[in-house]
Amino acid sequence: MNAEHASRKSTGISGNSPRPHRGLSTFKRQDYTWAYLMIAPTVIGLLIFYVWPVFQTIFFSFTEWGDFGKYHWSGVDNYKNMIQDREVLMAFRNTFVYTLLVVPVSIALSTIIAVMLNQKIKGQSVYRTLYFLPVVTMPAAIGMVWKWLYNTEYGLINYLLSLLSINKIAFVTDANIALYSIIVVAIWSSLGTNIVILLSGLQGISSSYYEAAEMDGAGPLVRFFYITLPLLTPTLFFVTIMGLIAAFQVFDLLFIIVQNASPSVLESTQSVVYLFYKYAFVTNNKGYAAAIAVTMFVVILIITSVQMKLQKKWVHY
Repeated sequence: MNAEHASRKSTGISGNSPRPHRGLSTFKRQDYTWAYLMIAPTVIGLLIFYVWPVFQTIFFSFTEWGDFGKYHWSGVDNYKNMIQDREVLMAFRNTFVYTLLVVPVSIALSTIIAVMLNQKIKGQSVYRTLYFLPVVTMPAAIGMVWKWLYNTEYGLINYLLSLLSINKIAFVTDANIALYSIIVVAIWSSLGTNIVILLSGLQGISSSYYEAAEMDGAGPLVRFFYITLPLLTPTLFFVTIMGLIAAFQVFDLLFIIVQNASPSVLESTQSVVYLFYKYAFVTNNKGYAAAIAVTMFVVILIITSVQMKLQKKWVHY
């Protein structure tokens, strides 16, 4: 017994040492089971309503639909027709113009306004609420209000212009300016979201940087370009990504404002998503509509991937 006790003592094993808890693995399995059960509804919902429709749309893009929901395999015919379809090319052109104007202007204005609202000014909460109101307003309501404001005959904007002896402007009935009129509405309605996100990024910047710069004699512009902008680039990158995706998917404003417009106005303003809606639910050409949607998905994916690569050169974490 003494020899056995000495052997246990020399090897660091004690007769009173606790034994491994065999029930620990059971508890872990129960935790994992409950965790999977909790996230199961979300995962199932994503698979049914997001993942499966993506693969279904890709499949339908290679089909041609007939009457009563019948379809047959057509290969890449839909994609070949898209390349030669002037309406599709025009829709992509309109979408790119819309995106290239809305996103940069909206982010620039939102940054300036967010910096101003981040200062200690009177009525700060009131200003923030006013800028955020368009975000909580239904897009359909925004479209209807601006359609009335833009009306050539009795719109408020043209009435104010008439007081200044300026001729009436056909904001949404002139094919040359209709798209730019919608772009103005899009910029106005997107400011609130960007301002709130940028404000959160500004409030995350330590005041010690500004205090040190002010002690060195740096003015407001120097502090803005050398402190605020570099430290705000992660937030700006996020806003840019979200803004581009939202701009490429524009539909509601166009649908409300120009749905009854002339063919020339509709051609000069319709986006890719609007064209998808037209083929899918108006002309019932779901195969062609699916091809348009898949092409748009690929374009957004490529642009987002390029941005993810380029962000290493200008985003400072």
